[in-house]
Amino acid sequence: MAIGLAIVIIGFAALFAAFLLLLIGLVYAEFMNTEIPRGVSNPAKLHAVHVLFVGAAVVGRILDRLGLCQQVNFTRWFFAHVMVRKKPAPPGLHIRDLTFGGVPVRAYEPTAPSAGGRRGLLYFHGGGWVLGSIDTVDDICRYIAKESETTVVSVGYRLAPEHRYPAPLDDCEVATCHFLSVAEAEFGVDPRRVAVGGDSAGGNLAAALCQRLAKRTDGHLSSPCAQVLIYPMLQMADFSLPSYQQNHAVPILFRGRAVFYCLQYLNGDMSVCRDVLEGNHIPEELKVEYRKWLGPWLLPPECRARGYKEAEPSAYIGEVYHTIRAGLDPEVSPLLGEDDVVRRTPPAFVLTCEYDVLRDDGILFRKRLVDLGVDVTWHHVPDGFHGIINFYNRGWLSFPCAQSALERIARYVETL
Repeated sequence: MAIGLAIVIIGFAALFAAFLLLLIGLVYAEFMNTEIPRGVSNPAKLHAVHVLFVGAAVVGRILDRLGLCQQVNFTRWFFAHVMVRKKPAPPGLHIRDLTFGGVPVRAYEPTAPSAGGRRGLLYFHGGGWVLGSIDTVDDICRYIAKESETTVVSVGYRLAPEHRYPAPLDDCEVATCHFLSVAEAEFGVDPRRVAVGGDSAGGNLAAALCQRLAKRTDGHLSSPCAQVLIYPMLQMADFSLPSYQQNHAVPILFRGRAVFYCLQYLNGDMSVCRDVLEGNHIPEELKVEYRKWLGPWLLPPECRARGYKEAEPSAYIGEVYHTIRAGLDPEVSPLLGEDDVVRRTPPAFVLTCEYDVLRDDGILFRKRLVDLGVDVTWHHVPDGFHGIINFYNRGWLSFPCAQSALERIARYVETL
């Protein structure tokens, strides 16, 4: 009996020691692999957030290798159940889960009376097309709906790797067209005042959808009146822009991870990740074409001031290009859209963060839109990092600049 108890105690002690070593290794790796500039909002808290996220990834990897649970499923569970708090609808807001053309959505409807048709916003969540859900952006949609008195519809599009491009974009189109067709009759929303928007990969889907709808010739439905693009991913051609260099190791989106998510969205072939990072997937004739829209010379001088150096010339590899060529289509890389299509897209709100690898995507897209005569409202968060609005109303994980960023988004939506 005593020997058995001793074995149990030794076993628990060994497990505790292993966990402690894992924790120490995790903290060490976090500090070694991240570079958080001084200007970031609450850098110590961002370190803590990164440790939390990396810890979830490590646990998911362990469970995956033990055959207990796929890593992506554990990570989704973590974000849905650990990072999200279920709350009842606040006063002044009616919330209901619905289905639009087979796509799950959540509608946030202000209960206050509205003179005439109300505004509407289709919201597409972020998460690299792999993570995220209606639940993870619940607080964001509540805030926008209540503060701008807008009916917000959050779209639960299908995710990669189970459903790759174009499935997520198709779902966003189905949900948007359905809402536009029933907006007035079922929601009291003026279909001419309906915008689309989203953060990160959701911003990509919103911009790509606007270009897809701009090419539509049926004329039966209204088109979105605006595109709300929150630190959007907009191109797969150049991962050496200044923001990718300057913020390559700033949580919560590293440079290499951005390519990982893009490839998961396309086809899941990770063998070309390094070549894509180095730019070996772009043939010379496309480099010449893209120079009109894509390159550090098109950015404001201040974007090139912090630790930027010109990228080494890349060596084109045809096999890599053919593996990822769909990623250069405007439906995946809206920044690379044709002029006559981009100029027909609606006015835009573009939010960028200084310490975000995607900063320059947003700034370059803003320039393209302005050059083509599209009205753009730009808001830059000087102390923000990628994913900042997801840290609104998160208790000890909240960041002050998340609230101010959401305020600017709500104020823009209020003008529609």
